[in-house]
Amino acid sequence: MGYRSDDQFIIYPIYFDKQISRCNGRRLPLKSCIDKPTVEQIANAAKSLGLKPVIEKERMHSSRSWKKEGRVLISKTASKQTVLHQISKRM
Repeated sequence: MGYRSDDQFIIYPIYFDKQISRCNGRRLPLKSCIDKPTVEQIANAAKSLGLKPVIEKERMHSSRSWKKEGRVLISKTASKQTVLHQISKRM
């Protein structure tokens, strides 16, 4: 299992979920989001960008503590918003 450090971002599937509102956790515009994103999709997109993803399947977003969707840790290369947009383009 991975760990968090100061040189990594934590990325949750909720950030890319078209069915979630911005106030409930989505981080990108609807046109950049997909239905039911998975940590595997995020990790594959991050890997194609050379971001060295680490999947943590048993983690959950604080606003959805009943749902263990997992999260992905990725290397910091730019601002988090820029990285999220890059990943969404690859998914």
